[in-house]
Amino acid sequence: MAVQLDGAAAATDQAAARTGKGGAPPCGRGSRRGRGAPYLLLLPALLATAVFLGWPMVRNLVLSFQNLNMKELIQHLTEWVGTGNYREILGSEQFWRVTLRTVVFTAVNVVLIMVLGTLIGLLLARLGKTMRLALSVALVLAWAMPVIAATTVFQWLFDSRYGVVNWVLDAAGWHAMTDYDWVGTQLSTFFVITVMIVWQSLPFVALNLYAATTTIPKELYEAARMDGAGTWQVFASVTFPFLRPFFLATTFLEVIWVFKAFPQIFAINQGGPDRLTETLPIYAFTEGVGNLHFGMGAAISLLTIVVLLAMTAHYLRLTLRQEAQEEHEEAAL
Repeated sequence: MAVQLDGAAAATDQAAARTGKGGAPPCGRGSRRGRGAPYLLLLPALLATAVFLGWPMVRNLVLSFQNLNMKELIQHLTEWVGTGNYREILGSEQFWRVTLRTVVFTAVNVVLIMVLGTLIGLLLARLGKTMRLALSVALVLAWAMPVIAATTVFQWLFDSRYGVVNWVLDAAGWHAMTDYDWVGTQLSTFFVITVMIVWQSLPFVALNLYAATTTIPKELYEAARMDGAGTWQVFASVTFPFLRPFFLATTFLEVIWVFKAFPQIFAINQGGPDRLTETLPIYAFTEGVGNLHFGMGAAISLLTIVVLLAMTAHYLRLTLRQEAQEEHEEAAL
């Protein structure tokens, strides 16, 4: 009997060695295939990205090293200038002026979007069911409106002769605004564009913020109010710490969206008056397509991508720093 038991135990040990711990199959060819399955699933998306994004980027990079104007385009000539386009752009005062203008324009819009979107999102969390539904529907309708359609509406609203804005201001006693040309100066044109971009961006921030507030335990709010915390203290000590990742991600997305805004600015006044409202995307289009300097436009567009990549790197550094801080706090607890 003992011999039989010893033999059975040995057979069991051999079977366990063949199958692995817990009866699982050993790490072999099948396991390696299982690890490669996610990459196979990602392959179609990677191929589509390489074809529709990667290849145009490569062509744009090659074009940026050429002097391609209408003459070269018609005669199918290739005139290589090396880094000449980049040297000319980086040595141009206009490029740096447009870059500074783009950064300031982006910063002003993003601050307004995040502040107003946060206030509306917090308002949604406090409203009753009926008013919350009505406001949510209004936000969704504003968000769903196509960009060009919204731009056309704003052109009608701020029209100098038949615009509703001038009519309301005149009726309110501000008669100097009767025939005011909103796209006649740099500041007024930027004001119209800013109002339009902020209006289009608020729904995304407000609705996402409201959705994020629903994940915060209500007991934390009750405890904060029992301790005598006011509205601002509740937001700073309860709401903001929970929503910090949301604010970082949303701010980053809004920076990208505003920085590369093209149809709103171009449709309002094509970067006018006197090219004073050109941002980097408008500047690249004007130089490349408008002035038929396609190599120059390609170089400007690539420099625009470099600026966005620098912003992305800064965002990733903030995110990693936040994750490290949270891990340190969890370890301390």
